Amino acid sequence: MADFHQGGHVATLHNLRINSEEDLSRDLNAFASSRKITLILPSLFSELEGEALPNIIDELNKVDFVHRIVIGLDRATEEQYRYARKFFSRLKADHVVLWNDGPRLRAVDARLKELELSPSEPGKGRNVWFCLGYTISRADSAVVAVHDCDVVTYSAGMLARLVYPVANPTFPYQMSKGFYPRVADGKLNGRVTRLLVTPMIHALSKVLGPQDFLDFLADFRYPLAGEFAMRTSILPDMRIPSDWGLEIGLLSEAWRNLSPRAVCQVEISDRYDHKHQDLSQEDASTGLSRMSVDICKALYRKLAADGTVFSEEIFRSIKATYYRGALDLIETYFNDARMNGLHVDRHVEEQAVELFANNIIQAGNVFLENPMETPFIPNWSRVHAADPDIIAAMARAVAEDMEDYK
Repeated sequence: MADFHQGGHVATLHNLRINSEEDLSRDLNAFASSRKITLILPSLFSELEGEALPNIIDELNKVDFVHRIVIGLDRATEEQYRYARKFFSRLKADHVVLWNDGPRLRAVDARLKELELSPSEPGKGRNVWFCLGYTISRADSAVVAVHDCDVVTYSAGMLARLVYPVANPTFPYQMSKGFYPRVADGKLNGRVTRLLVTPMIHALSKVLGPQDFLDFLADFRYPLAGEFAMRTSILPDMRIPSDWGLEIGLLSEAWRNLSPRAVCQVEISDRYDHKHQDLSQEDASTGLSRMSVDICKALYRKLAADGTVFSEEIFRSIKATYYRGALDLIETYFNDARMNGLHVDRHVEEQAVELFANNIIQAGNVFLENPMETPFIPNWSRVHAADPDIIAAMARAVAEDMEDYK
């Protein structure tokens, strides 16, 4: 994708295949001497048994610019936490493993619950939120990056390109978001971005009229990318969604808290593949079906917060407009894939569009039934105001776990 197109709202930093990975790393090593970089890895224990993480560790051991790696470990027993400590011991960089299900961090969570500040449900959002809190507690990094632990095509260059825009002190960016093509095994992937988010943004714009936030979202090549980096100065005021609308929620927070000129997207890979979710047509509580509902709710909440009034009639119009636009896009994606020697199953694509169209209405019904729902986890500034010791307590809990469960 070596081009130089700019959408207008968000700066796009391309990979023009001129600067080498070594050149980027040399610059980052210089930046990191005075602007330390922390990497957050939200992980399920099951991912330690997959094929991606061993290679991710090998690739991370090739870089010198990372100051610390913070691993958030979910769904782990004591035995599994001990195993995780050994598993990640191969990392050359300083690292800590947050045992999110351990008694010490559960005690911290209990304090948060007493203040009604605890994340409402488990998941990636909660994991990232605790890791951000721990990073804030250490107060020694200028940049924090986040990426998933199931990327089977991971390389050290992906991290270098992701953090460069916010690590370079001469750049104005406070937040960078990765983008890439989702291609693997001869297929065009990324169904939720291609077949839900893109046509949904277009449909919302047509039905509701011009919206600056929708224009902002439309500029992102891959708005659901789980790879992002931020300058740590903005972390205390960032509100992390607890459901599967995490990526859209982060972009809405960037829109709310930052100037668009302080946000960029950066091309981090020619080919990206990770664990694929099932469509889950029979179970709306899991897989891509659950994800699509949460994404739609995240969009509705953000637009409502900006003054948009929704009704059943509007949701029906959004669904109809979305459905027609998404079907047209299937033809475009099929042609693009065919020209590049890739496979797209039109029948399966249309099944996904039909499911997403129904979930647009389902998400709308949930929103109308409970318009005051607040799925965002409170930001760390509010937590600190409610209990000034809680962040230090978290740091102590992590340090004691690291000492006691070797």
